[in-house]
Amino acid sequence: MKLKIQSLLLILLTSLFLGTEWMPAQETPEALNFQMKNIEGEEVSLGKYAGKVVMFVNVASKCGLTPQYRQLQALHEEYADQGLAIIGVPCNQFMSQEPGSNDEIMEFCEKNYGVKFDMLSKVEVNGDGQCDLYKYLNNMDLKPKGKGPVQWNFEKFILDRAGKPIARFSPRTKPSDEKVVAVIKEALKQSTPSEESGSK
Repeated sequence: MKLKIQSLLLILLTSLFLGTEWMPAQETPEALNFQMKNIEGEEVSLGKYAGKVVMFVNVASKCGLTPQYRQLQALHEEYADQGLAIIGVPCNQFMSQEPGSNDEIMEFCEKNYGVKFDMLSKVEVNGDGQCDLYKYLNNMDLKPKGKGPVQWNFEKFILDRAGKPIARFSPRTKPSDEKVVAVIKEALKQSTPSEESGSK
């Protein structure tokens, strides 16, 4: 017990000496408080994206909109260093246009579009088997698309640095659309919650 108290005192004194406030760890934002599997099948916490501007996109390899992968990768290349995280979410619910295994999906993406942004394992985004992330996202009334089930492949949800969902774009709205890019650029200007705390 004495050791724990001494450790806490040491942390507080160090913080005061450095001129910074001691703050508890930031809570994971509600929209990122989910466990999922990445494309390699490993369990990951979406909380690791806290502090970034996040775009979730349900993707498919055999869709007329599949070339949007190229624009998603272009966004990744331009804005990842500034804090954008694009996350591809494979889904086979729309005319079975994502039939492959996780390995086949990743091979297709890398070979045809040079995809380097993060990809999750295949899930369902609507219906009885809907994953928890999309249960949450689909209930958010976000402009310009509004709330409700995902309409088709390549629907886009954007979260700000605080983990708050701020926009939802329809499948046919391209990632390069000026409205999408404007939302991303504006969100990237924001400070992270930890930066805001440190500046007080």
